[in-house]
Amino acid sequence: MRLNIGGTITKLGWVLSLLEHVVSCPPYKHKIRFSLLLLFGVLHGASVGPCIKSTIDIDSSILITAFLGTAVIFFCFSAVAMLARRREYIYLGGLLSSGFSLLTWLKNSDQFASATVEIQMYLGLLLFVGCIVVNTQEIIEKAHCGDMDYAVHSLILYIGFVRVFLQILSIMWNTSADRIRRNNEET
Repeated sequence: MRLNIGGTITKLGWVLSLLEHVVSCPPYKHKIRFSLLLLFGVLHGASVGPCIKSTIDIDSSILITAFLGTAVIFFCFSAVAMLARRREYIYLGGLLSSGFSLLTWLKNSDQFASATVEIQMYLGLLLFVGCIVVNTQEIIEKAHCGDMDYAVHSLILYIGFVRVFLQILSIMWNTSADRIRRNNEET
């Protein structure tokens, strides 16, 4: 945030590092894959910087609350996935895909634009939390089958964590902005 480097270039950089990491780097090159994972994390964090800056400008306590809420949600739902029977929640992937299709349809429909913004935010949060459970169980199942690619598994969990964090942040940001707007209208 201090360097103001979040923008199109950092978004392009994290997409390219993700593609390089997943597509073209062989699994046995651990140092390169780990370096690409770190590069992805840094560039993705830099591209989220402007969102975090605008949140701090409104109310800095939102940021801490959103992060702690995300950490608790991530821990709890990962624990549920780890303690559940083997492959119990993997089959929720189809339901989550249908939910993401519905969410995409809601975002693109102009008829219900103002009425569904809150529904979209909460549905998105629910879907991303579901993805944490499904992804955790898929990683556990892959590990049982011998796939110990920690870099890709870390990347999947990191993306899930950030998505849940940004979703909670946007919900709290909108709630706080509405509260501030109402207070300004009253005075």
